[in-house]
Amino acid sequence: MANEHGTFCWNECMSNDAEKAKAFYSNLIGWTYESMPMPNGATYHMAKAGDKQAGGVMQITEEMGPMPSHWMAYIAVDNVDTCWESVSGHGGEQIHPPTDIPGVGRFCIIKDPTGGVVSLITLSS
Repeated sequence: MANEHGTFCWNECMSNDAEKAKAFYSNLIGWTYESMPMPNGATYHMAKAGDKQAGGVMQITEEMGPMPSHWMAYIAVDNVDTCWESVSGHGGEQIHPPTDIPGVGRFCIIKDPTGGVVSLITLSS
């Protein structure tokens, strides 16, 4: 993951059928996967193009609420908490508050004034 402020640094497929999504991308573009347990008991599937990390695939769980399968993009920011606090003042909407991802960093989910949803993330050093 790149972490220069203001740049897209990660993408992940949030899926209602992670195994089907994994098979699709594996068959279509040759991705392989490295699966890792998450603290909540779910599994995160790191997609790889050869030896390089390409993105992630994870199952949408009941705790996340009902939502369609989708791709989530992440923008690196210097301080996710500061950005979170200023979203409303710039006409956006706060969707999911800043939350730690152990060993990765801290992220939040916001909606821009036009309805575009994106994650902001401050990566661990």
